[in-house]
Amino acid sequence: MYKLWETLADAKKLKWVELSHPLNNDSPFWSGIPEGSVELSKTVFDWGNPMLECLIQTFKFPGQFGTHIDFPGHFVKGLALSEEFGPEQAVWPLCVIDITDKVAKDPTYAATAEDVKEYEAKYGPIPDGAFVALRTDWYKNWPDMDALSGIAEDGSENFPGWSLDALKYIYEVRHAAASGHETLDTDASKEAAKAGDLACERYILGLGKLQIEVLCNLDKVAPAGAVIFAAWPRIEAATGLPVRVWAITE
Repeated sequence: MYKLWETLADAKKLKWVELSHPLNNDSPFWSGIPEGSVELSKTVFDWGNPMLECLIQTFKFPGQFGTHIDFPGHFVKGLALSEEFGPEQAVWPLCVIDITDKVAKDPTYAATAEDVKEYEAKYGPIPDGAFVALRTDWYKNWPDMDALSGIAEDGSENFPGWSLDALKYIYEVRHAAASGHETLDTDASKEAAKAGDLACERYILGLGKLQIEVLCNLDKVAPAGAVIFAAWPRIEAATGLPVRVWAITE
C-alpha cells in the first residue's frame, strides 16, 4: 500500500462538508454588476446533432459570483491575480470563529481581536498559514439578496462581518494565509459605513492574501482541527472566480 493512498482512505472515513453555495441563473450577485452578466448552462450544441451525439453548454458569470475567491489585484492595482496562485495555496488548516450569539443580538456586529483571542483560549493558537473563517450563520439567508444585505425599512444595509482590529491580529500576529466569511462583504456594514470604503477587504488583499466570500455550512465543521480545500477554474488574469470549497472534519 502507498502512503498517500492510505492517508486518503483514512480521510474518507471522516466527515466531508460542502462549504459553497449551488449556482443557477437566479442566484444573487452584487447590484453594481450589470444585468445580463449571468447566463449559466446555455445549450449551444444539443442532442440530435448529426455531427456528434452530445450536449455542450456555455457559462457566463462575474468573477465575484456566489461563493467566490478574491485575488489581491481585485482591490489593489498591480497586485497578484489568479495565475499567481498554485494548487499548493488552495489547502489550509481551518479555524472557525463563531460569533453567532453576538450576531443574534446585533446583526451588524463586527468581530474583534478579543473574539479571536477568546477562540484561542478554547482551541489553542491559530497556526501559521491557516484559513480563518468567520461563522455568523448568515449563509441561511441565501439566496434572498435583501436578506443577505440586511435591507432595513429605510433601505440601509445591515449585516455582520470583520473589523480591521480582528484582521490585523489574524494576519500580523498569527500569520494566517487566508480568511473567509458567509456574508457578501468582508466588512461588517457599520464598519464599511464608518470607513466610507471596504477597508477590511482592501487590507486583506493589500497584504497579498486570499479571501473567500459567501461561504456556507460553517456550523457543520469543527471549530478547530479541520482542513479546508478550494478549487477554482484555471483562468488567467482573474480578479476573482466562483470557487468550490469543502472541508474534511472530525
